[in-house]
Amino acid sequence: MKDGHQLVLLVGGDELFPALAEAMDAARQVVHLETYIFEFAGSALQVAEALERAARRGVAVRLVVDGVGTPSIPEEWRRRFGAAGVQWRIYSPLGRLGLLFPRLWRRLHRKLCVVDGTVGFCGGVNIIDDRDDVSLGRLDEPRLDYSLRVAGPLVQDMTETMEQLWWRLQAVRAARQREFSAAWQALRGSSASGDFSKLLRKLETRARGLAPGGEEDTGSALMGVDDARAALLLRDNVAHRHDIERAYLKAIGEARQEVLIVNAYFIPGRRLRKALLMAVGRGVRVRLLLQGRYEHFLQYRAARPALKRLVNAGLEVCEYAPSALHAKVAVVDERWATVGSTNLDPLSLLLAREANVMSTDRRFAALLRAHLDHIVCHRSTPIHAEALNSRPWGQRILDRIAFGIMRTVLFLTGHRY
Repeated sequence: MKDGHQLVLLVGGDELFPALAEAMDAARQVVHLETYIFEFAGSALQVAEALERAARRGVAVRLVVDGVGTPSIPEEWRRRFGAAGVQWRIYSPLGRLGLLFPRLWRRLHRKLCVVDGTVGFCGGVNIIDDRDDVSLGRLDEPRLDYSLRVAGPLVQDMTETMEQLWWRLQAVRAARQREFSAAWQALRGSSASGDFSKLLRKLETRARGLAPGGEEDTGSALMGVDDARAALLLRDNVAHRHDIERAYLKAIGEARQEVLIVNAYFIPGRRLRKALLMAVGRGVRVRLLLQGRYEHFLQYRAARPALKRLVNAGLEVCEYAPSALHAKVAVVDERWATVGSTNLDPLSLLLAREANVMSTDRRFAALLRAHLDHIVCHRSTPIHAEALNSRPWGQRILDRIAFGIMRTVLFLTGHRY
């Protein structure tokens, strides 16, 4: 955790995409973007076009998408990216057998972008129009989601983790093509990515408090803070398996007044359930805002047994009413806050690559809490214990089936949750 960060809260793609395009248009050296979903339509096109413009200016542009969220790049954009010089890779593409093998369930779910090593973006927003949804179709209102625009020391950490993944993907690609010399060079690039990041930092004139082009950022005063204490938290399947979950558990364990969690897919494991129940037992007010739309059988049904227990214990649970909810944010006691890509479910906490920014800046925590409190109070529907306890037996059977499937899937991957 380090001081000296500028944190700007961005609500949905309607705020994120113009900020990404502005940063990319000011890029001079490198643009690096990772996302789970990249839909080349609607408002998301401005990001694709900004990547194309940057590459045509000679900027090194690297794009990584996930093989499930984005199984292919449209032919038109393959041609346009190729002509401009945009380099792109698909993380863990699926073959004809799809997700049959458990090793392929480990997805790239994080949403990160770094421009010139000076400004970064981290959050839950995929590159898809806020009013389009892969499962729900066209939405009447924009999807609720969040991202952060960050300047400061943690951008170095974002750069390093993205560089390492990029060069590993390069090595795998070269090895599959039996270009073993190129694979070795890519692996050397992965180990040297820290040196490359240091070079980018030398190009930085003054990252904190400045826009990528070097001018004062005056458009974020209402939703951002300067000189904040923050850190980048990662989840992967090697060195950072439980970092994000442990940060949540520590914050909840130290809560004294309030825990406010907004999460799209909420299926808490034993440790998280215990931490929330103990917080309520200490007199802490615990509020959850969850997805109110039925998207996926497992995520929706498997959550119900845990929600029933939590609501009966005194947690306040609401569902977002106006549209789809895709957010993954939380505030504890207006002293701890996180914004990122991590759902509090087994897919995020045990299998996927995720990234969250965590801050202990009280100004930012208060800003985020006030924003979320308004939504919970005015744009959500409470879930009452009576409604959960009196659900028809057929629905409860489906809940148990979904929960059993989830446990079986985790068993096959060697995890307990």
